[in-house]
Amino acid sequence: MKLLFDFLPVILFFGAYKLADIYVATGVAIAATIVQIGWSLWLREKIKPVQWIALGFILVFGGATILLHDEFYIKIKWTLFYGLMGLTILGAVALRKNPLKSVLGQEIELPDHVWRKLSMAWGIFFLTLATLNQYFALTLSLDAWVKVKVFGGSALSFVFVLAQAFWMAKYLPEDAVQAPKES
Repeated sequence: MKLLFDFLPVILFFGAYKLADIYVATGVAIAATIVQIGWSLWLREKIKPVQWIALGFILVFGGATILLHDEFYIKIKWTLFYGLMGLTILGAVALRKNPLKSVLGQEIELPDHVWRKLSMAWGIFFLTLATLNQYFALTLSLDAWVKVKVFGGSALSFVFVLAQAFWMAKYLPEDAVQAPKES
């Protein structure tokens, strides 16, 4: 359910794009992101910094898309967002900080060298997504870009997360990997 909730703005964006156009879809994505953050606040859940950044990006670049009636801004949003995430993670690692460990370290126990490799992999992954988005934004039609962004980006992210989970599993403590025994 959490994963579906996280992808809700993207799903609604695609549906609105298919039913209307990029400007309506962008407005729907803005509204869905605001509702998503509002819902989390109402439930008294902690909003992660990346969620606030994503909200800022959709408000600024989505707003520019609608106000200027120019699809360029919603396309570039993803390049800049992914680029910022990648550079932030890799910059933190270079400064001997570990943003992934600070976010997930209370939930998952891993050796420090694994956290470092995981952070580097995520930084590189985000920079790869930024590069791919920019390439596709410049070379594909709007319709093709939307499909690649929604389905290709989601599929790539899913495969990357799955690969990371399998890779991390060998470093998890034994009791975290074993299933609970029946009584």
